[in-house]
Formats: sequence, C-alpha cells, structure tokens
Amino acid sequence: MNIYYKYRNFQKILIFILTTLLLACDSTQAKEKNIAPRKIVKGDNYGKLYDQGKLRTYYFYIPKSDNKKHPMPLVFVFHGDNGSGRSISNVTRFNKLANQKGFIVVYPDGIDQKWSLRGNAKGKVDDVLFVSALIDHLKQQINIDSHKIYASGFSRGGILTQALACKLPNKIAGFASVAGSLPVRLKPNCQPQTPISMLMINGTSDRDVLYEGDDHTQRGALVSIRDMVNFWRSHDQCTSSHKSSQFSEHKVKTSLYTGCNGNSEVWHLAVVNGGHFWPGGASTDESVNRFNAKLGLNASETIWNFFQRHSLS
Repeated sequence: MNIYYKYRNFQKILIFILTTLLLACDSTQAKEKNIAPRKIVKGDNYGKLYDQGKLRTYYFYIPKSDNKKHPMPLVFVFHGDNGSGRSISNVTRFNKLANQKGFIVVYPDGIDQKWSLRGNAKGKVDDVLFVSALIDHLKQQINIDSHKIYASGFSRGGILTQALACKLPNKIAGFASVAGSLPVRLKPNCQPQTPISMLMINGTSDRDVLYEGDDHTQRGALVSIRDMVNFWRSHDQCTSSHKSSQFSEHKVKTSLYTGCNGNSEVWHLAVVNGGHFWPGGASTDESVNRFNAKLGLNASETIWNFFQRHSLS
C-alpha cells in the first residue's frame, strides 16, 4: 500500500510540474505576441518585439507629414557590424529625407550589433525570419502601404539586404545594398520566384567588401561585385543596359540594366577609389567627409528615387 500511495503522490507531483511548465510556456508565447506598444508619435519612436525567443529592438521615425488615414511607404535601413539602428540613422540622414518625401523609416538593431543570416544550434537567430516577423508586427502598429516596403543596408546590413531579396520578395518591393555583396554560400540557393529590383553601390577600393570578391573557401566569403551585379541582371533577364560616368574630382560609374522581367531594374554605382562608406552620409572620419564633399553623390536620395519606381503588384 505504501508503494501504491508513493506512486500516486509521484504522479500528482509530476502532473503539477508539467502543468506549471505548460502554463509558463503559454505565458511566454503570449508575451512574445503581445508587447504593449508605446504611443506612436511623429518623430522618434522605439519599439520591441519578441521573435525566436529573443527580445528585439528597433528605432523608427514617423515623418511630420504623416496622416494616419493614408498608408505610407516604409524603408528599412540595416546597420553594419558594431552599429545600431540609431547610429545608421545618423550616418544616412534618412529621417530628414523621410520628412521631405513622406515615408516611414525603420532601423532595426542586430543582436550584439551583428546580423545572422541563419539560425543554428548555438542559439543564433535567423534575421531574415526576424525581418519578416517585424514587417507583420509593424503593419499592426502603423498604417503602412504594404505594396511599398523597401530594404536597404550598409556593409553587413547590405549583405542582409541581399539575403532578403533572395528570401522575402513577396513582402519587399525593392532592395538597395551599400558596401555589401552576395554571400558565396547563399548564391546557389538564391532563387526568388519573382523579379527583383536591386540597387547596389560599392567603392572600388573597399578593403572590407572587396570589389574582386573573396576566396570562395573562406568563411563568410562574398562574390565579386561584378558577379553580384550579373547575378541579379541574369535573374531578371534584363535585355538592355546603359553605362555612364559622372565626372567630378572623383568618378562614379553608373550601370543601369532595364528591359527586365516585371518592370524590375538593376542599378549599380561604382565609386572609383571609394572605400567602405555611405556616399553622402555623415562620418566621424574627416577624410571621408572631404571625399564625400567632392564626390557629389547622395546614396540616400539615390536609393529613395530608385525605390519610388517600384512597388509590389
């Protein structure tokens, strides 16, 4: 009898523990789905989202021209390694442009100031999935034009933008990478089912994202800039091209590929002797500021002009 009662007590304890765990799990899931948003105002805003078991943060800017009755375009801007949403907003000056042109800008924060293109057993998240979840989350918070959501990024953020073009073409209408390229590992699996409108800006003397690409056996290797451009040009089956050079003290070689499927376009701007920087952006490096002043190229304005040409059907 004692053994029987001990067994029954053990069962009760086990049921209690399992019930507690299930309730805790349900509570966590509810927490992940339901973060009460702060009041959204014109100007600076900050948001949070639970995704893949992680608390994610983002900074976003609502232009002063916002009319809640009318949906607005939305532009994502992804920072580089060791950056943040707020820091890349200062570099790109997209907020000022958003006020002038009337669109919302969102600057997500990478975990530990970095982006991950695929999750793994070590607990890394897949930031492509995070961006997809963030789009759904933002649609619940802000009146967004779902046909006019765009993605841009600098450096590692530009690499993430390339990955988003591969994997989220159904949610994002146009893409722009600055000082980024397409990962060698990702290229064979990058087979979006729709045409992709892609703008790329690269410095020919970039020492971080090499214009000639990396050794393909290297961890995290990137394809050459020429291969990246040709990849998107081929994917969109573009039939015509136009090349020109903008001459100042520094030169920008522009290649525009049109006649592409679905009215998509592929643009590439090569900044001759340019390094790892955001053309026309702010910098704490005075030599970059001097280079920018002589260059006469504003990447943020160029990107927005490109985005305006494209929307999801």
